[in-house]
Amino acid sequence: MTSEAFRRMALELPATSEGSHMDHPDFRVGNKIFATIPRPEELRGMVKLTPEQQGSFMEAEPLAFEPAQGAWGRQGCTYVSLEVVKKATLRRALSAAWRNAAPKRLLEDFEADR
Repeated sequence: MTSEAFRRMALELPATSEGSHMDHPDFRVGNKIFATIPRPEELRGMVKLTPEQQGSFMEAEPLAFEPAQGAWGRQGCTYVSLEVVKKATLRRALSAAWRNAAPKRLLEDFEADR
């Protein structure tokens, strides 16, 4: 997995736009950040999960997921090692983060279309 593949997966989610936050790419829905690429050269992404989701992903792929440092990590911000994460698992993590940030109306429309 590469930083570019992470970017493409994030941008495939409905109403997602790419921006920049603290000089690195971020991905937003409804103007809320749900994922970032903190340092593309490190092959690491970040997804904003709930603490419960974070625990589930860390349990499923302990080498691929780890909490961010400090309060951000305790709140669910989770680093993803792009070198080891499985593509399907990354897709689920990005989708969960997107759902956490998506405006209710967009989420309802998205669910109705499925």
